Amino acid sequence: MSSEQTLREEIVANGLKLTPSGLSQGTSGNLSIRFQNGFLITPSGVPYGEVTPDDVVFVDMEGHYDHPRRPSSEWRFHRDIYLARADVHAIVHAHPPYSTALAMCRMDIPAAHYMIAVSGGDSIRCSDYYTYGTQELSDAVVRALDARLACLMANHGMIAVGANMEQAMWRAIEVETLARQYTIALQIGKPVMLRDNEVTQVIEKFSNYGLMSKK
Repeated sequence: MSSEQTLREEIVANGLKLTPSGLSQGTSGNLSIRFQNGFLITPSGVPYGEVTPDDVVFVDMEGHYDHPRRPSSEWRFHRDIYLARADVHAIVHAHPPYSTALAMCRMDIPAAHYMIAVSGGDSIRCSDYYTYGTQELSDAVVRALDARLACLMANHGMIAVGANMEQAMWRAIEVETLARQYTIALQIGKPVMLRDNEVTQVIEKFSNYGLMSKK
């Protein structure tokens, strides 16, 4: 098991990747990793280039923290995802352009490309809209992630989860790529959807594929 310091450094390092990867801009988005009886999460309102390992906030599963900085205002859905999903150990929340554009239209991403399998199912659902930081939004996100590893958030952004931070970041980038491809396809014509058995076959193949198989 990684030490607390290692996990804090991992959050900082991946926070620095958000803007270059196109996942977020400025101080938007947040990252967390499950740790002991809670989770470590990026602080609220601090530019990623200024976040140090000591700035990362530990929040317990009751939502309590003892730190000079406040945790991200979205700490609630991180906590509730961890409570609902024992398989999730890292969460990436971001506002990339194509995923967010589809979320602004309250559209799911369907099985128009085999890489939909990164979501763990045949679609990437868009959650209902609620104000950021609220319990209502957290509940909506947990519903959208049921049997899934990623979701869009209506009029807001996207979430990707994983067994570790490397996997969650990889999945977030793949979801944004899918969102871009689907948006372009909609402009060209009517995308042809894969059949259920075709998606199932890819999900099975992915069980031993690269980052999908990492624990």
